[in-house]
Amino acid sequence: MVMKRSFQLNRRQFLKRTGTLAAAASLLPGPTAHAAAGKDAAWTFCAFEKPLQFLSFDDLADLVAELGFAGIEATVRPGGHVLPERVEEDLPKFVEALKQRGLEITILTSGISSVDQPHTEKVLRTAAKLGIQRYRMLWWRYDAKQPIWPQVEALRPVLKDLVALNREVGISGLYQNHAGANMVGAALWDIFGLIKDYPPKNIGLAYDIRHAQVEAGLAWPTQFQLVQSHVAAVCLKDFDWSEHGVRNVPLGAGRVDRKIMSLIKASGFAGPVSIHVEYFPADSRDQRAIAETLRKDLATARAWLRD
Repeated sequence: MVMKRSFQLNRRQFLKRTGTLAAAASLLPGPTAHAAAGKDAAWTFCAFEKPLQFLSFDDLADLVAELGFAGIEATVRPGGHVLPERVEEDLPKFVEALKQRGLEITILTSGISSVDQPHTEKVLRTAAKLGIQRYRMLWWRYDAKQPIWPQVEALRPVLKDLVALNREVGISGLYQNHAGANMVGAALWDIFGLIKDYPPKNIGLAYDIRHAQVEAGLAWPTQFQLVQSHVAAVCLKDFDWSEHGVRNVPLGAGRVDRKIMSLIKASGFAGPVSIHVEYFPADSRDQRAIAETLRKDLATARAWLRD
């Protein structure tokens, strides 16, 4: 699903507008250097592509490489950059475009929440054949009108079947904790109770620091201590409180306690770190602003990592 480029900045235009030619030259290493640029010790930084889905595969790959990431978190889901029903046709094209720049799909973000969905096996088998190692699941939700614990228990066989498929296919599942009154995993204890008996290589947690600290308040260090054995990926973003609730802000500009990075390092975590920028309107096509935000958030993440 390669999209038209008529309204997009090309590579040279982007570089001219976001820095000097000398700075641009430093952003244009070969493929191997691109991949190395996105790695800090055992950590690999990838960019969540959600706000950039309007770009073609090639243009997105160019931009992500120029920003210094090692890969992307790719959307392969309804409304995503690759539609599940076209995964066999389009995902190989996406992977090849990234490969030409020394990049990879570090995490595949899916709409998968059970093995019974129409495209679950096709998506996972195609991804595994292309060398993609992990996918992020769709969240489960509680019915607020029903008792909570029976709903948790009802998810055990659903998860068991998914884990079995993950093991067979050779891919790791990731469940992201997400803030919200009806979100399974918002409080972390519930999702950890479901995944703790499986190896993290089969099912782990995509630990979202923004959502974890929104929900836990002062107790977030205790919650991290609970789940750290199964943290298989980290989602980095920030938030602040407003009169209307929670709003997303650039990394380092909000309430997220940067001490979380020290705890993550101390835990021995060695998985991918995905930078999420989620404060642009869903219909935004401001490629320059989105790219600059990703660049700044990546720089902040690296600074936090060095502390």
